[in-house]
Amino acid sequence: MGTHPSDNARHRDAATEDGALLSVSDLKVSFGSGTALATAVDGVSFDIRANETVCIVGESGCGKTVTALSTLGLVPCPPGRIDGGRIVFKGRDLLKMAPTALQKIRGNEIAMVFQEPLSSLNPVFTVGDQIGEAMRTHDRYPQDAIPQACIDLLTQVGIPDPVSRLKAFPHQLSGGQRQRVMIAMALSCDPDLMIADEPTTALDVTVQARIINLLKDIQTRRRMAIQYITHDLGVVAAIAERVYVMYAGIIVEEGPTGAIFKFSGHPYTRALLAALPSRNKRGQRLYAIPGSVPNPSNKPPGCPFHPRCGDAVATCRDSLPEMCDYGNGHKARCPVVFQREGGV
Repeated sequence: MGTHPSDNARHRDAATEDGALLSVSDLKVSFGSGTALATAVDGVSFDIRANETVCIVGESGCGKTVTALSTLGLVPCPPGRIDGGRIVFKGRDLLKMAPTALQKIRGNEIAMVFQEPLSSLNPVFTVGDQIGEAMRTHDRYPQDAIPQACIDLLTQVGIPDPVSRLKAFPHQLSGGQRQRVMIAMALSCDPDLMIADEPTTALDVTVQARIINLLKDIQTRRRMAIQYITHDLGVVAAIAERVYVMYAGIIVEEGPTGAIFKFSGHPYTRALLAALPSRNKRGQRLYAIPGSVPNPSNKPPGCPFHPRCGDAVATCRDSLPEMCDYGNGHKARCPVVFQREGGV
């Protein structure tokens, strides 16, 4: 697919910057008001470097998607609101931007692939119309070049017979093809960062593997950063360089993927890993984490995981633990495990 000369220069700048491409600091997001206020994201901080794949992992309801939507200014207000923090992308705080300025970044420099393509795609517009919309909005291609650019994108994401598919409506495609169309839409303006919100959840295992391999291949070719949101640690192992584990609106563990899989410093991460099916568990009952994620409007005091945690002690119920540092970027919010097994 052809790009303007300015696009390549922008990618080189993003890829050679010192520090993070995206830096989220102490982000707080809530919904509702008064006694019904629910804190969905409570002081979340993370970084994504240029050309890096970072996974945010956790159960449904832990705040993963709200964190991603906040980055693009897509949290509906009301009932939602951002109560504090910073979201700095390439040196610019997105939370301080005017809506018109943020619109120029959304879909252009930062793109998002949503979880449910059938809900995200407009049923009354063709695939070609929807892929070309961002190109027209951001004036990235001459009008007469957009159809061929759309065909090139469909080819890149592995959709057969792209010329005819360009004229198809979403309901005429399979689930895997619809997700590839969503990826093509996200790539249409050559973003520096793609946010993928559980893009393989509704797909079977074979198609899921193909989509993951597609994303890895695209990242290699386009030198693009990916923020991948998932509840599946199997996906994390396949795609991520670094991992942030979320629970009840907070980060409970972070670090390089290999380090976290080799030694998890938080009981919640250990429970997620224990719940993974594997060949050596064949015939055994799969482990399930007892209890459920707390209601954001009624979180327990202290560590929010302590009601479900077999390692909890009295202090876990009193105050939120600080991060314990295992070195090399690996940190976990559990002093009990740190003192017993990993630290001093």
